Amino acid sequence: MKTLEQTTTVPSLTFCIIMDLIGCLSFALPGVGEFSDVIWAPLSAFIFFKSFGGRFGATGAVINFVEEAFPFTDIIPTFTIAHFMRKYFK
Repeated sequence: MKTLEQTTTVPSLTFCIIMDLIGCLSFALPGVGEFSDVIWAPLSAFIFFKSFGGRFGATGAVINFVEEAFPFTDIIPTFTIAHFMRKYFK
């Protein structure tokens, strides 16, 4: 029988940081930021779900979607937090 660690997916820390930085890029373009979040929020949630998988990925995808969709919450590093949660906490 496989243990939890063997059956879960943990994307690399580099990948997670890059995904969080992409989410923050909307602030780099004045006036375009919140419009780009309309496109990025569902895409980011889908990538989150596919990257982490299972119940953790589904729950995290919802949290990630809400975080990306609401204004001024893009600074929260959802992917990076999830990486550490998945890797170091059982």
